[in-house]
Amino acid sequence: MRELSKRLKILADPARLAILDFLRAPVQSCCSRKDGVCACDLEAYLQLSQPTVSHHMKLLVENGFVTSEKRGRWVYYLLNGTAFEEITAALDTFKRAATAKEAT
Repeated sequence: MRELSKRLKILADPARLAILDFLRAPVQSCCSRKDGVCACDLEAYLQLSQPTVSHHMKLLVENGFVTSEKRGRWVYYLLNGTAFEEITAALDTFKRAATAKEAT
């Protein structure tokens, strides 16, 4: 339960949600490619400083929501579907419990 709480707290931050939304549907610009979004694109799109983007990306990577790959001087990010599947499965247990109680 603690892990779920920690992960939901990570997702609750508006800047991190905006980052995840951008990674889901990136606006193609200077560095974005089909195989990842460059950190510089996140900075420009979200109008956040490099240290702020780095902080948020570190949390997203550490908690498994995003993968990162350094290519030359740039870091590219992709969503990690497994982390979202795990949260969906955990939340689904609450849904099933609520549905079962409604049926009785």
